[in-house]
Amino acid sequence: MLGSFGSSSSQSHPHHDEESSDHHQRRRFTATTTTITTTTTTTSPAIQIRQLLISCAELISRSDFSAAKRLLTILSTNSSPFGDSTERLVHQFTRALSLRLNRYISSTTNHFMTPVETTPTDSSSSSLALTQSSYLSLNQVTPFIRFTQLTANQAILEAINGNHQAIHIVDFDINHGVQWPPLMQALADRYPAPTLRITGTGNDLDTLRRTGDRLAKFAHSLGLRFQFHPLYIANNNRDHDEDPSIISSIVLLPDETLAINCVFYLHRLLKDREKLRIFLHRVKSMNPKIVTMAEKEANHNHPLFLQRFIEALDYYTAVFDSLEATLPPGSRERMTVEQVWFGREIVDIVAMEGDKRKERHERFRSWEVMLRSCGFSNVALSPFALSQAKLLLRLHYPSEGYQLGVSSNSFFLGWQNQPLFSISSWR
Repeated sequence: MLGSFGSSSSQSHPHHDEESSDHHQRRRFTATTTTITTTTTTTSPAIQIRQLLISCAELISRSDFSAAKRLLTILSTNSSPFGDSTERLVHQFTRALSLRLNRYISSTTNHFMTPVETTPTDSSSSSLALTQSSYLSLNQVTPFIRFTQLTANQAILEAINGNHQAIHIVDFDINHGVQWPPLMQALADRYPAPTLRITGTGNDLDTLRRTGDRLAKFAHSLGLRFQFHPLYIANNNRDHDEDPSIISSIVLLPDETLAINCVFYLHRLLKDREKLRIFLHRVKSMNPKIVTMAEKEANHNHPLFLQRFIEALDYYTAVFDSLEATLPPGSRERMTVEQVWFGREIVDIVAMEGDKRKERHERFRSWEVMLRSCGFSNVALSPFALSQAKLLLRLHYPSEGYQLGVSSNSFFLGWQNQPLFSISSWR
């Protein structure tokens, strides 16, 4: 089981011994593999594989490409997208390490040539459709999205409870809008039912239109007065996710109660912390009644590659372990989620650098400091919201491995002893 990977407490330094000779590096590689081979009686196979992955990442960070290639060959023979959770995880990380290695080899072969991307770009329609399909599968087979959206909805409903007859929700990166039908149902049950306007951002115009149409039809079936405003951000704007001026495109009306939803969005802005601070200050200036945010509980934004790699390895070990415990090996949805959704994230964290890297997650403590510095105060999530989240896990994902925790007025969802997601609300 992948849970036996555990966490690493070793402190690695990717640039240490960079001046070592190739002969010394080959000796080091041989010693590493010999040690792993001779400790099979006392070390589990999962831990051995984990050590090999970290050794391979370290070799790539030291530019020892020949030794890294040999290790990747060993790792490939111990991986499979159809095996147990360890083999599936190793398959994804081996693929990501191979992409990083190929990128480095290309860049060192020709300093004037930009390395060719070996993964589909976001502009590819087939890649976009596959990613969207994997998102829907993720929502069906894991509690991750449902937990955060359900809790965010409850925080919004409690914040706007009372005499609020016009409600405006701004959803940054609305995607398919699967978060909002339960909230719309709850609003329709109020008397008198308020009007609801949703502004949803996205970089695919067709998805935005179809999302708006679905939500409008659902609102009509409830008898709920509803408007949807798509805020399309052109794909050719490379920095669209990091542009604080997006706030100026949002239409605010004086009689509306404003709620802002940032579920799995803010980490994209971490590439430029100053722009992120400007964005948060502008959100604060909109005077929202509530701001909800959810993020991965991990530091995938570490500047040192090896530290970032180890953090990602521990994080996705728990994720793949949870999938192994809750879904059958032949589940098509499980394979789609592992290979497309999480595979894409792992490639981004491991293989990409600079502006190309988007998955810049940080832990809640870091977000808490930043939000407070921008004038926000934490709003406690209610005991009812906690009971609701526990019921969700018990009814739909009956595994003792999932754990819910409460800290700093916020909720944390984890697997075994590994926190995976945080959800919080702010004002």
